[in-house]
Amino acid sequence: MSQLLRTLCIQSVLLVLFLCLLQAMELQLHEQQLQQQQDEQARLREYQLRQQQQREQQAQQRRHSSTTTSRKPFIIPNGLSLPRRGEHPDKCYREVPAVFFQYDKEVKIVGNSTTNRHFNVIEVCCKGWRRYEYDWSRCVPDCDDRCQENGFCLAGGICQCFDDFVLNYRNNCVPTCPLGCPHGRCFLNGTCQCDKGYELDGSRLFCQPQCNQTCGHNEVCMEPGKCTCAEGFVKGLRESAALGCQPICIPDCGYGYCVAPNQCECFPGYHKRINGTSCENGFYKRCENGFRANETTCVCQNGFRYDNNTASCLPDCGDNCENGVCISPGNCRCFNGYVRNREKCEAVCDRGCGFYGKCIAPNVCGCAIVPGPESSYQKCAMGMCSSLGRCRCLEGKMRFIDKCMSPDTVTTYASVDPTRANSSLILEFELLLGRHFILGGAERFHNSMWWL
Repeated sequence: MSQLLRTLCIQSVLLVLFLCLLQAMELQLHEQQLQQQQDEQARLREYQLRQQQQREQQAQQRRHSSTTTSRKPFIIPNGLSLPRRGEHPDKCYREVPAVFFQYDKEVKIVGNSTTNRHFNVIEVCCKGWRRYEYDWSRCVPDCDDRCQENGFCLAGGICQCFDDFVLNYRNNCVPTCPLGCPHGRCFLNGTCQCDKGYELDGSRLFCQPQCNQTCGHNEVCMEPGKCTCAEGFVKGLRESAALGCQPICIPDCGYGYCVAPNQCECFPGYHKRINGTSCENGFYKRCENGFRANETTCVCQNGFRYDNNTASCLPDCGDNCENGVCISPGNCRCFNGYVRNREKCEAVCDRGCGFYGKCIAPNVCGCAIVPGPESSYQKCAMGMCSSLGRCRCLEGKMRFIDKCMSPDTVTTYASVDPTRANSSLILEFELLLGRHFILGGAERFHNSMWWL
């Protein structure tokens, strides 16, 4: 019996020693793995730091080699398109209505175009280029919404990513292993394992969404398990939804149909204008922002109206842009001396017009006994209106026709522009006589004042 107990005790001790040894080996292996992970993370941080320093050095070299309009060094924002040294981006010229350059109501703009004086010829960046933020006289490549960060936009709309970055399915530059793997995780061997709902792309450099079903025509998988229309395509509503994703053409194709994003195929007898996409009749001269229906008819797009001077469709702001210029549909830019008040542009008089006056033009008050149209007001520039509807000047000023001015400037004012002075004098007499005489008597008096 004692021999059996002795044997059991020895076996128990050996088992305990074996378990302790096994646990010690597991602990040592765990410490080794942990140390390896720490070393790998340290090497990865060192690699990222080295890459960051290289990118900073490259960016600094670009800043020193680029010319800007400011003496201060500029910081390159995300997606900035830098022009290459020795290359000059193409610039184009375009005719735009000269009325867009009018800022004063009384000063009419005459365009510099040799074909139509109602147009101005301006310099613009050609298609695929945009203005350089730090030098407005230069054009740089334009990638639209692509290449927003971690890359540069090159000529032709090509996005070039930084080292260790790759262009993903959303046309953005994303990091690759070992730097990172969006929607996945990197392994020590430099490979990426994607999260649930994502899979590696054909190059096995980044993770892209995975859809269980096959996406339809003109559809792409942009989210896990969800197909959406590709860029440049849209799905219609109600009955047209059964057609699936259809291409979008901006502007509308007119007399044609859209076969691909911004690509129109014209009906028989119609064709596209130069550098245009819409299908129309080719005999009408201009018809910008509209469709040429035939030789004499221009059909304007929504939000535009036909203008005889430019033979084109200009933005329409309705009747609320009398004291401004309509620069886009429903967007009125007020003339100098006018401010936006709700829907209309109203004149501003710095000194005010008093309780009985109304500001009818910049720094010009209108005086009247009974409120009415602006043509019935007596003009009172740089003055104020009394309770009797009369213009009253401030102390030290005198009233000459329709303006308050210093006495020593009256002769100069009358001699500089005598035609305007005579015209203002006639209007002033007509207004004053209209307040006291019947209309017929005023008309006879006006006919007898032809000599003024």
